[in-house]
This record gives sequence, structure tokens and C-alpha cells, in this order.
Amino acid sequence: MSAPAYSETLGQPIRGPRALDESWSRFWHLAYNIARSEFKLKFFGSALGYVWQVMRPLLLFGVLYVFFVVILEVNKAKGPEGDFYGVQLLGSIVLFTFFNESTGGSVKSVVERESLVRKIQLPRLAIPISVVLLAAFNLGLNLLVVMIFALVSGVRPMLSWLELPLILLMLAVLSTGVAMLLSALFVRFRDISPIWEVFAQILFYASPVIIPVEKVREELVGHGSTKEFLYHIYTLNPLVAVFQQFRHAMVNHHTLSAGQVMGSWAALLAPLSLVAIICAVGFWYFNREAPHIAEDL
Repeated sequence: MSAPAYSETLGQPIRGPRALDESWSRFWHLAYNIARSEFKLKFFGSALGYVWQVMRPLLLFGVLYVFFVVILEVNKAKGPEGDFYGVQLLGSIVLFTFFNESTGGSVKSVVERESLVRKIQLPRLAIPISVVLLAAFNLGLNLLVVMIFALVSGVRPMLSWLELPLILLMLAVLSTGVAMLLSALFVRFRDISPIWEVFAQILFYASPVIIPVEKVREELVGHGSTKEFLYHIYTLNPLVAVFQQFRHAMVNHHTLSAGQVMGSWAALLAPLSLVAIICAVGFWYFNREAPHIAEDL
């Protein structure tokens, strides 16, 4: 039997489940329960349990605080702009930890659940979304520690704290878009994992986690067209807008707001548009690959 005739007897290839299905309640129920199970199992049998989730960013914060505050005295470099640098540092570490857990954890999420993907007819997108939800559970615990540390350090409640949901929403949308894209790409291209590990490290140092935006601006703005261009590239990073607005709204109004960093509030449309594009591309690619994931594994 010829190849075309043989393929005709087999019929059309069977497509697997899509990224989403008709029931949103079922989708969110699956994603939430996968995340909750992972959250419970993560520290199962551990003596300290969930305390370890809080300790990880605190240990990194402690090391960075000693070098950049105690030794280098970064907090005293720019007067009132350096006030509460420790709180700003801890807050940025916690936010980046959420981004890193959401994206880094999603890379292998579909592949690691191969048996689940092959045996159960579930909307594929529930898997990377569950990783983002798990990171969100951890973020809630860590932000509680940040707020306690802020109040102990002398930060007083401000009306601008109401901006926190919008700040977290932008970070969550960015993280979800990257998570969808990475999880689908890794099914076909296993080099994505080491590539993203390196890129995540670059993002850590290219974002205002350790080095304040004020210092970057001072070194680049007004020192030639090349450095001005580098500063514009730097501010296109959506994490810059997220972290800087968190520092301004939640900790210290003397620090630059995201709008001031960009030059105007209208200029914020650039990183916001980039977040929207990343999320749209991530969903489009994941949705395209979802029906073929089982056969590609």
C-alpha cells in the first residue's frame, strides 16, 4: 500500500487537548489544586516547613545588605533617596524571587508532568499557570515579611500602598507570559533551560535590585549619546518599572517613581506594551503547541 493511501486509512491525526477548554471554572480549579498540592509537598517532611520559603530571600538579603549597606554604605550615597535602602533591597529581592520562581519553574513544568499530560484530558495551560500560582503563594508569605521589616525599620503606612495590586498585576502578567512561552518552547528545545538560567541572572543585575536606578541614571544620562541609548534600553526592562514603583509607592517617596525614571508617565507605555506583547506571544505559542505536546514529549 502506498504511503498516501496508508495515511488515508488512518484518518486525520488526533489532536490533544487545547491550552484552554470551555469551562473556566474547571481550568482554574485544576490550576489551583495543582499549585496547592505542590505547595504542600514542597516542604513535606521538613522540620521548619514553610519557614524555609521565607528564609531563602532573607539569607540572600542578609548577604547583600552586609556588603552594600554595612560595607559600601550605598544607603548614604544620595541623602534621603538612600533612606530605607534595606527595605527597598528586600522588597526587590522578594519580587524578583517571584518572577524567577514563576519563569524558571515553568520551563520544565510540562515535561516533568509527562504522565499527567499523557493520561488525563486537561487544559494544558493549567500546568504553567499552576507554577505561577505556586510562586504567588510564596510571594504572599514573603511580602508579609517585607511589610513587617518595613514597619520595624520606620516606614509608615502611606496612601500610595493602594498601588500594590497594580504593581503586582503587571509583574504577574509579565511572569505568566514568559512562563507560557518557556514551558512550550522547552518541549521542543531542551536548550531553553540553561539559556534561561543565564538570562535570568542577567535580568537580576540589569534590574534595580541591588543598584538603585538613581545611580544608573547618574552614570548614564548626560554622558554621551551611547550611554543615553543604554539608559533607554535599561528602562525598557519591565522589571525596572515594577521594582522602582514598588520602592517609590511602598517604601520611600524620595526615590524616583517609574514615571520619573522613564521621563514621563506616558513613556511607561513602552514597558507596558512590551508586557502585553510578551503575554500575547506566550499564549499564542502555547496555544498553538498544546494539542501536540503529548506526542512531542
